[in-house]
Formats: sequence, structure tokens, C-alpha cells
Amino acid sequence: MDKLFPNVNQIWPDIRVATFETLQMTIIAGIIAGVIGLIIGIVLLVTNKDGLTPNRVVYYILDKVVDIGRSIPFIILLAIIVPFTRLIVHTSVGTTAVTVPIVIGTIPFFARQIQNALLEVDPGVIEAARAMGVGTFGIIFRVYLKEGLVSIIRASSFTIINLIGLTAMAGIVGGGGLGAMAIQVGYQRNQKDVTFMSLILVLVIVFITQLLGNIAVKLASKGR
Repeated sequence: MDKLFPNVNQIWPDIRVATFETLQMTIIAGIIAGVIGLIIGIVLLVTNKDGLTPNRVVYYILDKVVDIGRSIPFIILLAIIVPFTRLIVHTSVGTTAVTVPIVIGTIPFFARQIQNALLEVDPGVIEAARAMGVGTFGIIFRVYLKEGLVSIIRASSFTIINLIGLTAMAGIVGGGGLGAMAIQVGYQRNQKDVTFMSLILVLVIVFITQLLGNIAVKLASKGR
């Protein structure tokens, strides 16, 4: 270890902190963006022209907001919403600050993932529920979310992996985490072993996320 990662051994406590910061950003942003994105995705689903309660105005506005949100490069989003970030957390630097743009950047992505996942639910099941007199909210919770659970889990796993990539990118603007460690210490100080270790730890987090997602999919499939 001393030969392969000489600089890593010297700053290992800092790397542990950076790993914790990456996990913190991922978990907090994932929960907030997950809840909001799920709601928006459901609204998009039920208000489209073939949805349970079609509403052209609501669908058009949300659809365009989601499309625009997904089109903005994250590095530009980081700079654009600095005033909003300062308003929310009273700073634009650090782990807490970059969590705000990560959430905003993830919401439209996850909302579209949820909409597409729920569109996979068999229309025949929806029609059967309607014929039985099940209301809109009943169909959403008892049919869409239940029948589409496997697809939702896959979408969530994919989104979390994408979110981890955003946390790494946030290191460019001093956001903390493994991305900041790789750039500010590994790259700028030419400590390649620090950059490599940061990459390894990010990949470990991604692999664990994918593994947990696969396990959740299997459990959900068996429970259907």
C-alpha cells in the first residue's frame, strides 16, 4: 500500500470524510429528488391525453419543465442557481450547498424515468380496475405503483447511479466528496494515487448500489 498509494496513506482520514460526504449527498439528494420526482412522474402519467385525468395545460407545463431541466448541463446548472442555493442554505460552497443543484438536476430525470416505468403497466389491468369502480387514487396506489414496482426500482437504481456521477462532478466547484478529492488533491497536486483511489471508492459505491437494486428487483418480482 505504501508503494502503490503513498499519498493516500498520508491523507486517509480526509478520504474517509470525502467518502462520507459523497454518501451524504447521494442519500439526501436521492430522498428529496425521489419523492418530488415520483410525484411529478405520476402527475405526468395521469394528466397526459391517455391518462386517468387528462389535463392538457398541466401536462404541457410539466412536460416542458422536465424536458428543459433534463437538457441543462449540470455544470451550467451549478452556476445558474447559485443565488437560489444561497437563499436556501446561505452558502454556495460545500457539501450542503451542492446538494441543492444535485436535487434540482435529478428531479426532472427521475420524473421522466417514473413516467416511463409506469407506462409499462398493462392497460388491461387499468381498465379492469376502472370497471370495478376503483377511483383515480386507488388506481395510482393499488395498480400503477404496485404493478410497476419492479420498473420503479430499476429506474430508482439507475437514477441513484447517475446521481453519484453528479456528486463527483460537483467537486469541480468545491462541493466536497470524492469528486473534490480527485480534482483538488489528486489532479491539481499531481497525486495520481489519490485520484485513482477516489475512482475506486466511487466505483465501489456504484457497484453496491447496483447490487442492492438487483436484489430489490428480485424480491419485488417474487412478491408479485
